[in-house]
Amino acid sequence: MQIKLTIQGEPDISPLVITNQYSKADEAIFSNLVAMVKDKLDRNLRININECITLYSMFVVSELRNGKTIKQIQQNASVLLRPEQVMIGVPESLRKMSFELALDDVTTRQVVLETPILISDYILGS
Repeated sequence: MQIKLTIQGEPDISPLVITNQYSKADEAIFSNLVAMVKDKLDRNLRININECITLYSMFVVSELRNGKTIKQIQQNASVLLRPEQVMIGVPESLRKMSFELALDDVTTRQVVLETPILISDYILGS
């Protein structure tokens, strides 16, 4: 599995590009990391940007493997995290997330999440 993620945050900051390739053994570690992030959320702890990226990456991968359409993934991703679950500045840093995923050696899919975490009005009003 290969994931190329391009993140666009604030308009004046250049995009961040992350490319990860996972073997079967790595996928188990990836799943354990997601479980740790979910545990933090269950304990009402705020998660950082890297933990959000991990959560959204696993979400997109699992939804594609479950046969969901890109439109369904985009709709479901919008309710995955709320602003009060993440650290200050995370929603603004993740304004747009573009995933390019190769789940097998043949098929590559592109999923774009626009404003996956709602940005508070106080930020937009300034």
